[in-house]
Amino acid sequence: MTEVPDELIKLERSAEVERAKLAGLTGDEYDAQVRRWREASEAVQAAITAHAAATGAGRPEVEQAVKKAVQHAQEDPAVE
Repeated sequence: MTEVPDELIKLERSAEVERAKLAGLTGDEYDAQVRRWREASEAVQAAITAHAAATGAGRPEVEQAVKKAVQHAQEDPAVE
């Protein structure tokens, strides 16, 4: 399994937080939040691509490892 740097985990969590904030929004508020979510998502995707290139790992494998690391961290009752 690909080792996942903490920075990638933080970026992915940030993108997920921005996505979650979309709930219940409409109109201009929704549009503004979509932009924030898109920016956060683009940042994590760019970081995943850069990490894959720097380590020689496959980009899909890195992305999967990041998502899995975030999911496992959220399931850990000691986290939060």
